[in-house]
Amino acid sequence: MLGRLLDYGVMQAPLRWVLWDVKDTLLKVRASVGEQYCKEAERVGLNLSPVEVEAAFRQAYRHHSSRHPNYGVTHGLDGQSWWMGVVRDTFSQCRVQDPALLNTVAHNLYHNFCNAENWEVFSDSKKTLECCSSLGLKLGVVSNFDKRLEKILHVCGLRSHFSFLVTSEEAGIAKPSPAIFDQALQRCGVPAASVAHIGDHYVNDYLASRSVGIHGFLLDRHNKHNQPDVPREHRLSSLEELPSQLQLRID
Repeated sequence: MLGRLLDYGVMQAPLRWVLWDVKDTLLKVRASVGEQYCKEAERVGLNLSPVEVEAAFRQAYRHHSSRHPNYGVTHGLDGQSWWMGVVRDTFSQCRVQDPALLNTVAHNLYHNFCNAENWEVFSDSKKTLECCSSLGLKLGVVSNFDKRLEKILHVCGLRSHFSFLVTSEEAGIAKPSPAIFDQALQRCGVPAASVAHIGDHYVNDYLASRSVGIHGFLLDRHNKHNQPDVPREHRLSSLEELPSQLQLRID
């Protein structure tokens, strides 16, 4: 019943803002982590297997995410120190033990991930952002990401589309917590029922945004989501399907 009431409220209110997830919604990492880490390792004379490095990274990432979630901001860390710890642990598992070498690779990787060459903008992203703006909608970002996001969006040619960014590192809280969406709503300055959100994660994007009354859309590029509580009109196989859905809720 609550979900229906939220649906009714969202559909009746005129839409004014669209909030966006970024990674795997608007852009994605161009190569695997294993490949990118090995490429950086080669620059300092290390020859490692991308498969081994990828496996080590996944283990290190899980460990750090469990021990210090959201870049450890509540434990006195920041995005850079957190990611450098992940990188050091990744290469330590691959038998790299020199502390100076580990620090060098970790520092370089953290900064190199800001380069446009490491990211691929989906072919439907820019056109859809432009269409949303042409409808008179304002755009913002709500992303589980660190402070590098602003620079990444800039070098990828996307930053100018957004009035504001809310990253989990800077907000001090991550999706699916409703609190990060509350911060975004404060920036929007309109009721939740006048805001939509688009993302590729069922819990972090779709359910979390709808829990505060925002109209959530689930991007499902690869038809991998089969949750029965996501109506067909809330599920998008491409961003190109979004403007027509938003148009229905503007007036």
